[in-house]
Amino acid sequence: MADPWTFAGPVTELGTGPAAVTLVDESTFAISGGAGDIVPGGAQGLFVRDTRILSRFEVLVDGGRTESLSAVTVDPFSATFVSRTLPAPGRADSTLMVFRSRHVGQGMREELTVRNFADEATSCRVEVVVDADFADLFAVKEGRAGTEPHRGEVGVEVVGGRGDGARSLLLTYRRGAVSRGVEIRTAGATAAVPGLITYDIVVPARSRWTTCLEIGPVIDGVAIDPKYRCGRPVEQATPSERLAEWRRQVPQVETDHPGLKQVIARSAEDLGALRIFDPDFPERVVVAAGAPWFMTVFGRDSLLTAWMALLVDPELAVGVLQTLARFQGRDVDPRHDEEPGRILHEMRFGEAGSLSLGGGSIYYGTADATPLFVMLLGELRRWGVARDVVDELLPNADRAIEWIEQFGDADGDGYVEYQRATDRGLANQGWKDSWDGIRYGDGRVAQAPIALCEVQAYTYGAYLARAHFAFEAGDTSAYERFRARAAQLKTAFNRDFWLEDRGWFAVGLDADKRPIDSLTSNIGHCLWAGIVDEDKAERVAGTLTSPEMTTGWGLRTLSSANGGYNPISYHCGSVWPHDTAIVAAGLARYGFDAAAHQLIFGLFDAASAQGGRLPELFSGLDRSELPVPVAYPTSCSPQAWAAASPLLCLRTLLRLDPWIPYGKAWLSPSLADGIGYLKVAGIPLAGSRVTIEVGNEVPGGVSVTGLPPEIEVVHRPRRPSTAV
Repeated sequence: MADPWTFAGPVTELGTGPAAVTLVDESTFAISGGAGDIVPGGAQGLFVRDTRILSRFEVLVDGGRTESLSAVTVDPFSATFVSRTLPAPGRADSTLMVFRSRHVGQGMREELTVRNFADEATSCRVEVVVDADFADLFAVKEGRAGTEPHRGEVGVEVVGGRGDGARSLLLTYRRGAVSRGVEIRTAGATAAVPGLITYDIVVPARSRWTTCLEIGPVIDGVAIDPKYRCGRPVEQATPSERLAEWRRQVPQVETDHPGLKQVIARSAEDLGALRIFDPDFPERVVVAAGAPWFMTVFGRDSLLTAWMALLVDPELAVGVLQTLARFQGRDVDPRHDEEPGRILHEMRFGEAGSLSLGGGSIYYGTADATPLFVMLLGELRRWGVARDVVDELLPNADRAIEWIEQFGDADGDGYVEYQRATDRGLANQGWKDSWDGIRYGDGRVAQAPIALCEVQAYTYGAYLARAHFAFEAGDTSAYERFRARAAQLKTAFNRDFWLEDRGWFAVGLDADKRPIDSLTSNIGHCLWAGIVDEDKAERVAGTLTSPEMTTGWGLRTLSSANGGYNPISYHCGSVWPHDTAIVAAGLARYGFDAAAHQLIFGLFDAASAQGGRLPELFSGLDRSELPVPVAYPTSCSPQAWAAASPLLCLRTLLRLDPWIPYGKAWLSPSLADGIGYLKVAGIPLAGSRVTIEVGNEVPGGVSVTGLPPEIEVVHRPRRPSTAV
């Protein structure tokens, strides 16, 4: 079997259609149907650290399933499922309702309530059917769970049986030295046998019956308590407390634009839920890439998400940088594409015997995470956050630069290329990392080694960031060296990647240094990083906002006029919110406000049409064809950089670019037609909470309060030059 990061086949759908409910907390997530049941045969289940510890969890009343009425999700990690028993023959209504209050976190707690609305007591049997296949997440994702021979020993035992009805079902799995299990604990049960817990109950008239079940993982024989325990207030559990704290610190938005406030609130909520806290370093917060398939650390995703979320919580960027530095490549290991100084692509828990992030396996095959690491470190300095931590990470930035110049640029031509070391690695190692993600204009798939345009742009940004660190330290020699490297790269890039007859940049250079000539969204990232020459920017902006690229909801990853275009493909014509948001920021950087607004408000409309939440990606079909975005069937939702995208859009509208070490904050809000007022209160900046208010009724059009007096607000229409 190929390693999980190389899988290129179809992904298993959740098997429940639009009614699927996904709850997440760190590396725990649960997927169920609308009534709360987890049924076998698909992707549903309770997953903890890449292992499905429950593959079946069904509630039956008198032997039958209940009828789903509603599923209410207040928090990303909790839901209440409401259903009813099926009416008796000849009757339209039922008098029994079932309420299931679920909280996930290092396992799961389920409070089960049966309510009787009849005028007389009702006797019934409630059964909870459970099973665990301990399938690896990737076996589930790829549809292999249940189709391959079971390679381990499984067991089940019943613990308890006291008169109070306290019982546990313990399901176990062992393969060699690896041992996994799940314990389902309950009270008040009439009987428990392998796979089934039974309650024979009498529910008084107009009353209710309640019980509670705890589901906890067992790792190498050690039982792990779920974060939510029966009998304890849910608001005192760690996930609830952390989310409450997060909500208190998230900036508040007031605006007259319909939907914008909802979208920003939904984004902040999802981002808060996707945070991961390493028990070895609980103060270091990182972010999982997305549910359900990527509830783990991804280098590129974490870095870009943290950048986009600076407006909300710069400490997220601090934790991401510290964590990625901790696992920065040290050795040359072709099996994992590891090289000294390289920033990881993906971390997986697999058969790790602990809850620590360091217990799993790491794959390093990405070309862009390493320069992005240096870029984000530089941006964190501009925000004036955690100066001591940033200083401590400068040696890691230098190791990253060394990787760029030695391993990244293996042929010495000045460009960072990628090529996997073995057939077990990713064929494409930019953000479009599917096997067919990089194509020529005629649709042919390009083969590595490839120098991607956005990777060169990020490298340019990394050189500039490192130059500024050298300038601060008074290291004139290093400053001149990195400024020169940036200037040389910019000159070469605008010469070798530019397609004069097309009016856009090539998405990359192939092994023969020939341009890969398709029109893609990647070139908008080059605007964002500032590598594009001024005399080319207008033509680039025009191509990016052409009908072939824009859908009205966002930006296509590949032009509809190119060979290989497919609006329901992963990377060849779909719309990715983070991609659209970055390109909008790039357009605004070069002064193309109208083009930036077109993308931003299209994205806001797409979110509003999907309940305020942006998924990982959606179809590239044009808005004129259908009144709502068409979903991509296996898109992650919530997903980190999709959740953070509206936050970057909000920053782009404010055009806020602080440079706190130099005592300045550039600010020049640009609001589109249809939005006359915008207030963002509580922006963490320079050790304070800053409020920015924009509108016709605001004196001078813009008001800034809360900024320390030593920081000067500079009203300038574009991002300040990166030159000192």
